[in-house]
Amino acid sequence: MDSRKLSVVVPFLAFANVLMFANAGNFYQDMDILYGDWRAQILEGGQLVTLTMDKASGAGIKSKNEYLFGRFDMRMKLPPGNTAGPHHNEIDFEFLVNQSGSPYTLHTNIYLHGKGGKEQDFNLGFFPTKDFHLYAIVWNPQRIIFLVDNVPIRVYTNWGVKGIHFPKAQPMRTYATLWNADDWATQGGRVKTDWSQAPFVASYRSYNADA
Repeated sequence: MDSRKLSVVVPFLAFANVLMFANAGNFYQDMDILYGDWRAQILEGGQLVTLTMDKASGAGIKSKNEYLFGRFDMRMKLPPGNTAGPHHNEIDFEFLVNQSGSPYTLHTNIYLHGKGGKEQDFNLGFFPTKDFHLYAIVWNPQRIIFLVDNVPIRVYTNWGVKGIHFPKAQPMRTYATLWNADDWATQGGRVKTDWSQAPFVASYRSYNADA
């Protein structure tokens, strides 16, 4: 897998040149299947992607292009049921299953130069399995902004002058993946995947890269 990853949506636990364009996406044109074979499907003339996870495998897609700064949007609907279960940079949305209340914790992660420790968690005020919601990342030289339904929920500022790490100016790809991470994401009382409810299907629409 490419070690440089900007994950606009990572549901679960489961060129040296700057590109300048507004891309109201079509998944056929914008994305490649990363893994999962038939579990990753592009439908409705390129307007919808479904990723399926069963006990054998999950699935994923990645952008054909690399980007250096911009805003990256995706509308996503998570699957219902209990799905819990060397140097690189990542900017991630991840969804972790809880035991009660809203079934998911929104886990934001900035992984820089092979090191984590910058995670922040948020409780969503809705059930992300019921309908599509917009998840977006704005990444520029000054800051990284995480948005849900166009509401900023986290801002990570570039304080490099104070020795705080910030993603260096290198292009990254967008990824969307559905995978089982019971080995780490069930810590802190989160429940493991209930495979009796499989297969699990996550749905994606309206990918847009303005970068």
